Amino acid sequence: MTPQRAGVIAALATLVVDQATKLWVYHIFDIAARGVVEVTPFFNIVLVWNRGVSYGLFQQDGALGRWLLVGLSVIAAIVLAVWAWRARTLLASVSLGLIVGGAAGNAVDRSIYGAVLDFLHFHAAGFSWYVFNVADAAIVAGVAGLLYDSFVVERRQDTPGEN
Repeated sequence: MTPQRAGVIAALATLVVDQATKLWVYHIFDIAARGVVEVTPFFNIVLVWNRGVSYGLFQQDGALGRWLLVGLSVIAAIVLAVWAWRARTLLASVSLGLIVGGAAGNAVDRSIYGAVLDFLHFHAAGFSWYVFNVADAAIVAGVAGLLYDSFVVERRQDTPGEN
């Protein structure tokens, strides 16, 4: 499989899984009516509408801000998709595909609901992680993959005798 094909598959799979989980948790599981659902002592399913960007920064309550964030997400997804298509390694292409799929998933939410639906909440020993969704997890995994590809894989390829 070519890196380009793998990147496209990663993007589409991320988008589909992200949207499927959000549709399920909101419309079928009906998290809005249930409130906080404790799944384990360290994991809850909750409903949080994120009108900002990562970690709730730059909250946008108006239509202009909402559509600016949608536009920014679409532009970022296009730029990253082009980068993924040109990527030299499978890891870089898949990592970029994860980011593209995540950005697209969150842009779909903003377009439909006016905010991103976050619902996964991990916490332990008084520490509470941010509430997130599959798209957010894919974006973080994609960034981690890009960093690994940039600092470890690229270095190995550039070092003579270490391939």
